[in-house]
Amino acid sequence: MSSRYAELLRGAEAIAARAAQTLCAMRDGALDVSRKELRDVVTAADLASERVVLEGLRTLTPDAAIVSEEAGASGPTGGGCWIVDPLDGTVNYAAGLPWFSVTLAYTEAGRTRAGVVHAPLVDIVARYCEDGIATINGRTARVSARDSLADAVVSIVLTSHFSDTDVARTSDAVRRLGSVARGVRIIVSGGLEMTLVADGQLDAFVSLKADVVSHAAAMPLVRAAGGRVTRLDGTDATDDDLERVVSNGRIHDELLACLRDV
Repeated sequence: MSSRYAELLRGAEAIAARAAQTLCAMRDGALDVSRKELRDVVTAADLASERVVLEGLRTLTPDAAIVSEEAGASGPTGGGCWIVDPLDGTVNYAAGLPWFSVTLAYTEAGRTRAGVVHAPLVDIVARYCEDGIATINGRTARVSARDSLADAVVSIVLTSHFSDTDVARTSDAVRRLGSVARGVRIIVSGGLEMTLVADGQLDAFVSLKADVVSHAAAMPLVRAAGGRVTRLDGTDATDDDLERVVSNGRIHDELLACLRDV
């Protein structure tokens, strides 16, 4: 059983690499940007990357379902399922910014068994397999050792599909964090940001309106690296939860206290 997940990880890595190569090749062309929800967008590159991912995964695991950012759910139900975002960070990508990634996660019986996050322009490839693989660019994933929120750098999601209520709530969280933490950053590529927490480059990541496709591959990576991923109430977060508070573990209780009742 264990070797099967490692094999799936190897296949997913190759597919993510092809999708990332497609995204990089399309950056200098006409992206055909169209609106999706509020000010959020989808580009021709999202769809091209998704085609690469869907075709690759259907060949790799024809009996598995797939849940993807743009195409939604497809394939048989009741067995394994891939949760994928072929372009996590579309607004960044469309603006020419480097903070985007391809994320693929294989889930079975409610658990992520294998996952990959490939962020080509920041040169990051993160790999997770429940057999004991948790690496970033070949290094063992390990969260930072900072033990005070005052010394921490925290990223938070404030994105273009947020409603006025979501914006107000997130702005309150930014205000609270900004009064305590060393730095607050808004990047908006959740799989990449979680990977940076798992690699000790960020100390925490907060999303008050999360989506499953961006985060499924990186949540177990953070935990394997020694970090925590919870809801605001401190309960371990699942793929279905909207709230995700991610940290190196050492500052987690202080972080939750800072965000209490936000």
